[in-house]
Amino acid sequence: MSSRSTPPEGFRVRRGGHDIEGFLAVPQGPPQPRPAVVVIHEIFGLDDHHRDVARRFAAQGYVAAAPHLFGGELGKVLTPENIRLAMRSLADAPPDLRRDPSKFAAFAATQPPERRPVLEAFGHVTSPAAQAEFALDLAAVTGHLRTLDAVDPARIGSVGFCFGGAMSARLATVDPALRAAVIFYGQNPPLEDVPKIRAAVLGLYGEDDPGITATVPTLADAMRRAGVRFDSHVYPGAKHAFFNDTRPNFHAASAEDAWRRVLAFFGAELGPSGAGPR
Repeated sequence: MSSRSTPPEGFRVRRGGHDIEGFLAVPQGPPQPRPAVVVIHEIFGLDDHHRDVARRFAAQGYVAAAPHLFGGELGKVLTPENIRLAMRSLADAPPDLRRDPSKFAAFAATQPPERRPVLEAFGHVTSPAAQAEFALDLAAVTGHLRTLDAVDPARIGSVGFCFGGAMSARLATVDPALRAAVIFYGQNPPLEDVPKIRAAVLGLYGEDDPGITATVPTLADAMRRAGVRFDSHVYPGAKHAFFNDTRPNFHAASAEDAWRRVLAFFGAELGPSGAGPR
């Protein structure tokens, strides 16, 4: 009997004593093994926007899994209201704050008491140690996808946004079978781990997002030296989170072009999805 299974509407994966749950979008039509994409959320956690992105991929013929990485106590702190409080504090913070855990902790300590718990949670999820664990959670998700009859286990990619963009790159460092990874305005993975990447990588960035975009040449150089295929594009006039049509920084022209690039990239790296462009 096959160990593979039929996908439900959602999924749950067990790893290291905890569960990773998420949303699963499966294409309509005759059942057949298809390429799959892991859709990785922003620092706000899994929300309707990321579920919508997963559905968009399913409409293009991909099985799309959108995991929620912030479960348990972390999820109780990272509520929409708390996140709004944190973003008010971060609006005028130095752009390099999220790249330096010690600076972030010092900054959080200066903020009003009601904002400190969520800022501390932000600091935690962006710390190298936590992100290393999240990468292993994501590898458990790709492992789960490979058990599904609807998925071709040799054709799996990832795409992430902001925090998720960083995690898409980190996933590529721990899953050597990942075929393609897309980074939307995410921080670079640890440069010492770049040689572990076997996937092709596409990076999409906004010109008006200096804290992230200024680091892309360093990543490109590390990719080149490691022999990793890396292509990137910077959108003039676009800010951080330009792809998210539920956020103030949404930039329609850039988002539309980025979607075309992502579909072309996955089409080239993962093979036919069973659906033409829409």
